[in-house]
Amino acid sequence: MSESRNRPPERSGGQRPRRDTRPQRANISAARLVAYDVLRDVEERDSYANLALPARIREARLDPRDAGLATELVAGTLRGQGRYDRIIELASGRAIDQVDARTRNVLRLGVHQLLSMRTAAHAAVNESVELQRRVGNVSAAGFVNGVLRSVGRATPEEWDARITESAKNADDALATRTSHPAWVLRAFRDALRAEGREEELEELLEADNQPPRVSLALLPGSGIDDDTAEALGGEYGVNAAGPSPLGLELDGGDPMHAIAALDLPAGYARVQDQGSQLAALALSRAREATPGELWLDLCAGPGGKTAVLGAEAQLVGATVRANEVSEHRAELVRRSIEASTDTVQVVSHDGRDDAAFHTADGSDLFDRILVDAPCSGLGALRRRPEARWRKQPSDLPGLTTLQGQLLDAAIAHLAPGGLLAYVTCSPHLAETRVALDSALKRHPEVREIDARAAVNAAARDPLDLAGESLSVQLWPHRHGTDAMFIALVERPA
Repeated sequence: MSESRNRPPERSGGQRPRRDTRPQRANISAARLVAYDVLRDVEERDSYANLALPARIREARLDPRDAGLATELVAGTLRGQGRYDRIIELASGRAIDQVDARTRNVLRLGVHQLLSMRTAAHAAVNESVELQRRVGNVSAAGFVNGVLRSVGRATPEEWDARITESAKNADDALATRTSHPAWVLRAFRDALRAEGREEELEELLEADNQPPRVSLALLPGSGIDDDTAEALGGEYGVNAAGPSPLGLELDGGDPMHAIAALDLPAGYARVQDQGSQLAALALSRAREATPGELWLDLCAGPGGKTAVLGAEAQLVGATVRANEVSEHRAELVRRSIEASTDTVQVVSHDGRDDAAFHTADGSDLFDRILVDAPCSGLGALRRRPEARWRKQPSDLPGLTTLQGQLLDAAIAHLAPGGLLAYVTCSPHLAETRVALDSALKRHPEVREIDARAAVNAAARDPLDLAGESLSVQLWPHRHGTDAMFIALVERPA
């Protein structure tokens, strides 16, 4: 046999063809690129994920499936960031703040896919390496590859064991495993201990890391009942469920499509946490309203509770003044009240100034006032996961001072016989009982009344409300709502 028959064919010029040994670049899914862009926006531009994500999805024209993937990548990575950062440190031997910001986000996305999703390990690693080459330092692609391969060689349980072994104390271990700052964990424990329920801490922390079910508010006066709403929204899994009598829960999908399926007049169905719904109903239904009452929503933005109050007021012949210090957020309030535009007046003033309370008759007194005070937002970490990494204990003194000033101003403008609801989307005792008790000491002319009875009277079914306080603390793990605090104050007639 001729030797030439065993040789590969020669190219022109007598050169043998070279084998292409260069690594072939994998395609990066559009969903992962969108997720990376949102994480960068959150970290480098202080964007809010719930605002940045829809904009990026629209910009990339993702189909529903890819949009769902991008949403899970963003929300899951932000919720798990504290845990993932520690795992990256353990796998790399490098402090997380010594890793380039872009590489950090690539690694976080990769670790989330490896430990918390069903993504195949090779796909998670390969796409992360390619993502690093696309958006970050190309020379760090090998570092990303090595770290993620190391992460993938251990189970989530094994990584949690390593976190525990390396932690300074039990609180730090639990905080890192559940991806909460240690100071937030301690604040949650204190609030649960005040109710005699400290043993629920881990259950709460786990609930905080679960995506909340989408809830709609079906406003009073809509003209349809729960059964009709379920029938109309059946394609989207609409169920009359949850603690609020206005509440509808969705099994999944785009809530805007479900709202369209209900075929209601504009504004009568809206996305809203059921704890927020109950906070407004506690004020409007604590006792029977009479025609001509004047209500005030002092810190109204973005308008969810205003929408409920407006619908309730419209049914009983009351009127609502909705005040919001930010003109931008005041515009959001105006959009929220489509169902009650003739009943609600929206204004923009600092809630501590007299201008916020001006009435047509000059009395500047209100029969019902909602003080939904600016707060740390620790009660809404399920839906605003980046907030847990942005808030600091040093934020609290300024917030509690503002909360006290708003309460002082509102109490001064509460009519004889009037009711005031103090609400925060935070369970931190400094923002709840401490703030309220301090205001009650400053204002002996008012007294706290039983918010527990009011909330349970308004709720779809009686709620498990722990402790002996007159106020209400709602919880994600116990009630399926944001951790909303609700208290009622009355000025005797």
